[in-house]
Amino acid sequence: MHTQGRWMLSACALLVTQQALATGMDCTKAASAVEKTICADTGLYELDTQMGSAYRGLMDAAPHSKSELKTAQRAWLKARDQCAEKVDCLDQSYRKRLLSLQQQTNEAVAQQPAGIDRLVLDDLKQAIQTASKTDAEFPLERALDPLVIKKGTTTFSNVRDDENSVEDPQFPKAIPKGVTQDEWQALTGSKVESEGENGNTSYTLMDLDGDGLRDLVVDTYSGGTGLFSYIETFHRVGDVFVRRTGAGDTESESSLFSLNGRGANQSVDWINIRGRVYAAYRNSYYGVDQVYLLDPLKAPDAVPTVSINYRYQLSVPKTQKDDAKGTSVTLDAVLHTALTKALVGVSKTEAKDVGDQSRPLCPIPPAGPGDGDYYSYGPGHYTIEIVGDMPVVIGEQCYIGRLADWFGSYSAKDGLFAELALRKPDLEGDGRSYEVNGRRRMTDVTTSVGKFEEGNGG
Repeated sequence: MHTQGRWMLSACALLVTQQALATGMDCTKAASAVEKTICADTGLYELDTQMGSAYRGLMDAAPHSKSELKTAQRAWLKARDQCAEKVDCLDQSYRKRLLSLQQQTNEAVAQQPAGIDRLVLDDLKQAIQTASKTDAEFPLERALDPLVIKKGTTTFSNVRDDENSVEDPQFPKAIPKGVTQDEWQALTGSKVESEGENGNTSYTLMDLDGDGLRDLVVDTYSGGTGLFSYIETFHRVGDVFVRRTGAGDTESESSLFSLNGRGANQSVDWINIRGRVYAAYRNSYYGVDQVYLLDPLKAPDAVPTVSINYRYQLSVPKTQKDDAKGTSVTLDAVLHTALTKALVGVSKTEAKDVGDQSRPLCPIPPAGPGDGDYYSYGPGHYTIEIVGDMPVVIGEQCYIGRLADWFGSYSAKDGLFAELALRKPDLEGDGRSYEVNGRRRMTDVTTSVGKFEEGNGG
């Protein structure tokens, strides 16, 4: 009985504490002018009560940011106290802070993945870490390969009319191989045909939501400077295919994502993990693969993301190939040593663009075309990624160097596709370039949930 009484007393104490938290500050302990003003005004007291709830709600929604949130709240309280006994000032301060807390809470909640997405992120991260132990160059590819959907899909393309070869290929008039009669009726009834540049459009049937009916993925090539392809998805609903939620009127507006064929390093794998289908959209740069797990039938919002980071070992081959001429040349020892030494100052983990422009890369002579020529190699081009600029000293001559790559493009045979270009700082058009080898190893893998970024031209 004694134990039960103690339990009942503790429960009552807990109830009182919860009620106090729900009703705002304890006015019996109000000491400062601000606290007394709040307790004397019903509206301000209500705002203070809302503040307590909003602040605790944000702390719960963003548990990893508690330290920053506490600092920000203390700063607000200090600013609030400047209002002293001015009711209007306090009212405005509370309302502004409440709006900010609500916006932060909404953003924090939106950034939380669904339960299954969180498990998927953990699974993929673990698979990548495991793969890196035996293949640190291609851990992502090793982890994705067993997840890629290889069965149950049918792909067909627009076809050319043999009787009118001048016209671009159009949507098939006869049922393609692998398409059921039921699917064909839904395809023709939904009018999903798309007119890509020169008729280049492909269609893939696969079950994107696990309901037993195959949905539709449309890949439309639009060309342009980036050689873009736009990928749209359509949900099979009854006898028709319906474009996914949030679609616009054109491929670029309604697409789930786009692929940039020039000026980016992007690709996609359709994977099934834990019974869910994702478009594993890869957008890569020097030193990192960003993989976004897109729900194929929803508009991208807060997207589960995996980032795989690499470190390169850079070197300059002594034998340089000239693919255009089909010849090769052996670098002399002085030049090879200078190029190798220049690479020491290049980041091995991330592209630095033009680098630090606060000081010249080569000494500026008393007279010349202008000191701007000495701070960087010069303008870049959208088709390549600038890793960094650096000085290259050959003998007594200083050159401006630039290491560039194709957005982390990498192969087992050649490693990183990169080159080191040189120019004299006082001469235009006097450049030369050298092949650079880069072999990578994964350093870490992280997961997050955030905004979908398609990258260059996306």
